[in-house]
Amino acid sequence: MHAYNSFKYFTDHLGEQDISMPVLFIGHGNPMNAIEENEFSQGWKKIVKELPLPKAILMISAHWETKGTLVTAMKKPSTIHDFRGFPQALFDVQYPAPGSSWLAEETKKTIQSIEVGMDFSWGFDHGNWSILKNLYPDASIPVIQLSLDYMQGPEYHYNLAKELQSFRKKGILIIGSGNMVHNFQHLELKGDFNTHFGHDWAIEANETFKKLITKNDFKSLINYRNYSKALQLSAPTPEHYLPLLYSMALRNEDDPISFFNDALLAGSFSMTSVKIG
Repeated sequence: MHAYNSFKYFTDHLGEQDISMPVLFIGHGNPMNAIEENEFSQGWKKIVKELPLPKAILMISAHWETKGTLVTAMKKPSTIHDFRGFPQALFDVQYPAPGSSWLAEETKKTIQSIEVGMDFSWGFDHGNWSILKNLYPDASIPVIQLSLDYMQGPEYHYNLAKELQSFRKKGILIIGSGNMVHNFQHLELKGDFNTHFGHDWAIEANETFKKLITKNDFKSLINYRNYSKALQLSAPTPEHYLPLLYSMALRNEDDPISFFNDALLAGSFSMTSVKIG
């Protein structure tokens, strides 16, 4: 059995480390990025080389919204194909990474402000496995998901994420998976979905978000709906934006920021991703 899969591995090795694990926000985009060799899958494969090997992964995906906050706690999460209209090859993908009931319990214990529920039915949605299949293709590292409470606003999610700060010192890689700009109403295909093209407001929003992230202006990021019309258009529904706040909440003052996969697609979608630390 791989060392990652054992309870003893966690209890022996999940103590604090001298260095903090980086944090990622990843624009996941089209599910086909999971199986296509393109600039975005290549960007994910490149960024993972800059990361220490994590002991486990905690994922916050735009595609798991719940009433209340839940964490996956099963030993063998299923691979969820939560889409339609794609080639069979995408539905055939499995990402058999182990879960971690121990880390789920640790998450529940670490988050003090609310009662975190234990979930045994969800698994890995495409906001999770389409990325991890490129980052860690051997699927040997334990993975859990934390849900997004759709009843709560941006500040709630930002403050909740701050409670997970100690995980960075324990070798846990925390990944927010969504898109900074995600607006289906203004989708405009010019060729295939991955053709670079952004509406003027989308370009403005993407650049504004990068500036706010670089300055660590978390107040403006939390209150993005009051910032400008471009930012309002970027996230007409919040679920793809909120994972960015989870990642930003975990930034330390001295953490460097870098961007990768920085591109606008189909007029109104941003693949821009962030490495913190």
